[in-house]
Amino acid sequence: MGDDECVIVVREFDPSKDLTSVEEVEKRCEVGPNGKLSLFTDLLGDPICRVRHSSAFLMLVAELSSTKEIVGMIRGCIKTVTCGKKISRNAKNNDPTKPLPVYTKLAYILGLRVSPSHRRMGIGLKLVLRMEDWFVQNGAEYSYLATENDNQASVNLFTDKCGYSKFRTPSILVNPVFAHRLPVSNRATLIKLSPSDAELLYRRRFSTTEFFPRDIDSVLNNSLNLGTFLAVPRGCCYTKESWLGSDKFLCDPPESWAVLSVWNCKDVFRLEVRGASRMKKTLAKTTRIVDKLLPFLRLPSIPEVFRPFGLHFLYGLGGEGPRAAKLVNALCAHAHNLAKEGGCSVVATEVANREPLKVGVPHWKRFSCDEDLWCIKRLGEDYSDGSVGDWTKSPPGLSIFVDPREV
Repeated sequence: MGDDECVIVVREFDPSKDLTSVEEVEKRCEVGPNGKLSLFTDLLGDPICRVRHSSAFLMLVAELSSTKEIVGMIRGCIKTVTCGKKISRNAKNNDPTKPLPVYTKLAYILGLRVSPSHRRMGIGLKLVLRMEDWFVQNGAEYSYLATENDNQASVNLFTDKCGYSKFRTPSILVNPVFAHRLPVSNRATLIKLSPSDAELLYRRRFSTTEFFPRDIDSVLNNSLNLGTFLAVPRGCCYTKESWLGSDKFLCDPPESWAVLSVWNCKDVFRLEVRGASRMKKTLAKTTRIVDKLLPFLRLPSIPEVFRPFGLHFLYGLGGEGPRAAKLVNALCAHAHNLAKEGGCSVVATEVANREPLKVGVPHWKRFSCDEDLWCIKRLGEDYSDGSVGDWTKSPPGLSIFVDPREV
């Protein structure tokens, strides 16, 4: 390769002329480890599908100056989220001891790809630095990303070369969607909330949770949001018929309750498991056939994941009280049945490693990840609020709010 071909130009993605080239790079990068199962993503012809629902987003490509061949890409978006909390000193506040959220402008990096034939040339670093320039120009105070703990090349790039720190290690919990419906506990009453009721509940109870998006209303009113569901103990005063809104509920909540929302990733991207042996595929197919013919047995059938499949993502998971985890389990069963009706093969969520309600989320260990890795970097010298200081040095809390727009 001549020196002229080694000159890399980083520019903004142009959907009118770059679509085919970007898809080719994606395919070249989808090479899994030999003899192991690998997960591949089909973006359904929309390379920015995983960031386009954010209020500010950008996709960059890296191309050879001489041939105009695209050899790399990166996506990024910016949002305002909770990075900590403080006690109000405003005398007009009804409850001056109640903590208030401290917000910061946070950038997110995802979808970094470099063609296998052009790696170890500094292209990934160049793409990250250009994206960070855009973050800074748009006022972002921090930048973060999620990567696999065992993806050493990615971890080294961001921690050694780009100045990121290992920050949080949430758990990704994945459950298959069986051929049979799951029973929802008869000890729980489920109520579907309107977007406005859901917003009120989330802002009142979860706005101080780390990574909570200030524009939660945009998330809840998005067409990909399939609903927010509240679970309360059966027999308490709250039912579908007697529901008078989140305001009255929060004034007098039951001893235990739980909530979660469902996001439709199926219309954004599809996944596919590759590298499975013929024996594994046959076994999986057999479990589905038996489950479909004999649904009353409620066998844990393996869904069709060896072809492109869709998933629903559960977010905003939270609750209070001694029975909250069991109520979360009821909500997850309901979400499973929604996914089955929607033709999805998987239901997934991501929670803090120490999340107390984690025990209520059913999942298959083989499909899940005990410790995902989030890395963070401080972009500016100024902070949004002195009571938080440098967020990158803060200890993890019990919960995080995972934005479904970045799944």
